Amino acid sequence: MAEAAYFPRHLILGGAMVSGILLALAVHMLGAQIGLDLGGLWRADSKDFMPAGAAIAWWLVATAGFSGSYFVATLMHSAASGRIQQRLRQFLIAVAVLFLAGAGQAASAPSAVPTVAGLVDGLAVLGLGAAMAFCGAHFALHKT
Repeated sequence: MAEAAYFPRHLILGGAMVSGILLALAVHMLGAQIGLDLGGLWRADSKDFMPAGAAIAWWLVATAGFSGSYFVATLMHSAASGRIQQRLRQFLIAVAVLFLAGAGQAASAPSAVPTVAGLVDGLAVLGLGAAMAFCGAHFALHKT
């Protein structure tokens, strides 16, 4: 029986973080299409303390970054030893491609948000997604 081979921990951490960040950005783009405005926290024209759409958008982005990197790190750790079935691997690849294609289509549409506000929103999502992706990948690798 062949000895199980594993990816280096830094490679798994990096790959899982990139996947988590991309998933967080995709969720932000898709959420913006349905009206979940992440930048509602910065606007002074709203009468509410914090719009519910902004809170939901922040939680969705954080959850997507964390869970995406956690699952990718777990899958990468078990993939090298051959414990993932071929059909499951193909299904996950197809889902990821379709999700990112939908986010790309949503990002190419004209935006109602001003350019500077969109830039600040994007940088905030990138930072939140990176932090949560690191936490998710770190917890997945610490567990194994």
